[in-house]
Amino acid sequence: MIEDLRQRILITLLFTAIYRFGSFVVLPGIDPNQLAALREQTSEGLMSLLNMFSGGAFSNASIFALGIMPYISASIVIQLLGVAVPYFQKMQREGESGRRKMNQYTRYLTLFILLFQAPSYLINLKVQSGGALNPTISWTMFMITATIILAAGSMFVLWLGERITDKGIGNGVSLLIMIGIIARLPIALSQEVTSRLTNVAGGGLLGLLIELVILLVVICVSIMLVQGTRKIPVQYAKRLVGNQQYGGARQYIPLKIFAANVMPIIFAQALMFIPITMVGYTSVDNATWFLRMLVDHTSWVYNLIFAVLIIAFTYFYTAITLNPVQMAEDMKRNNGFIPGVKPGHDTAEFIDRIMSRLTLPGSILLAIIACMPAMAGVFGIGAEFAQFFGGTSLLILVGVVLDTLQQIESHLLMRHYDGLLSSGRIRGRSNVSAY
Repeated sequence: MIEDLRQRILITLLFTAIYRFGSFVVLPGIDPNQLAALREQTSEGLMSLLNMFSGGAFSNASIFALGIMPYISASIVIQLLGVAVPYFQKMQREGESGRRKMNQYTRYLTLFILLFQAPSYLINLKVQSGGALNPTISWTMFMITATIILAAGSMFVLWLGERITDKGIGNGVSLLIMIGIIARLPIALSQEVTSRLTNVAGGGLLGLLIELVILLVVICVSIMLVQGTRKIPVQYAKRLVGNQQYGGARQYIPLKIFAANVMPIIFAQALMFIPITMVGYTSVDNATWFLRMLVDHTSWVYNLIFAVLIIAFTYFYTAITLNPVQMAEDMKRNNGFIPGVKPGHDTAEFIDRIMSRLTLPGSILLAIIACMPAMAGVFGIGAEFAQFFGGTSLLILVGVVLDTLQQIESHLLMRHYDGLLSSGRIRGRSNVSAY
């Protein structure tokens, strides 16, 4: 293995190990042996998702309890402002300097969100596991210091993610989310195996085998979904923007059916966490029927809104990552064209129309897979294990793993290695073909 790649992999492993270690560092003044009620609260419902995304840090009352999700929420808001507010639109057009300013605003907004989420988490901690708090410590002083620690912990997790992106392999933030999800898989699998083997009514060993087969099928479908399509076939070139010509040579525009990959699910999931933060973790039982449905990830209300948000974010993310006007201008500048379509405005409209047609089925399939954990729960699959039957968990796992492997493949190919597989190249989530 080449030295640079080895160093990057070791740095990635080191930073992820630090992240996992921090997930077990309990807030000062908290007795970890008195957190049984908090762990029971996070064993089901939307709280279990929060706990999973933090890698169990939420239920451990860890310094990393709030995880990376506040930053994801802030990123969504800033990207929406980049579409709707002229000031942020101008900033996006400023290139690297504009990107740095946008990142700085995202960090400020993340801190603002943390100042609301941290006290809410601490109040819930007091209600659920008040006995875990050292009685000699003033509650007011604990709130102030613990809020600062939780905010600093989340910002440190963000720093780890950025260092992984710069010095390691893969997208750091996505990789840390994936590590948190994987950390819950052994526990969820062992609980499901124990439940099936001890519950004859649940199908026993046969029921477990059927679940594993279904899970394997869902994983295969998710891999196909995340990879999408690289090139539009030649026979559809005139209809599906697959063909542009440069000096007689035929090239392909790298369009994908799932151009947004798993980002719409991450964005939608971050927004679905807002209601439980707004009403407070401890006020769910006293909330209205609608709010109770919003914080129950198995309810039809939650899944309907979740699906609509995924479809909307798929169109939104595709629009900001693939600009038809810019693509048309680049083609015209390089003397490229689509047969039967005039260069310029007509080409931009044609690309936009085709992308809309490609995005619709992709977004619907993405929404169906995202809602599959709720369907799995209907058939008696355990709540924690059901999260891996599609949904945010599985798609993030598949997407991040493929993306990381594709980056490793790229490093090997740059040094004239044959890659990781002898049968072909790994296709990650980027639009650049690895063939």
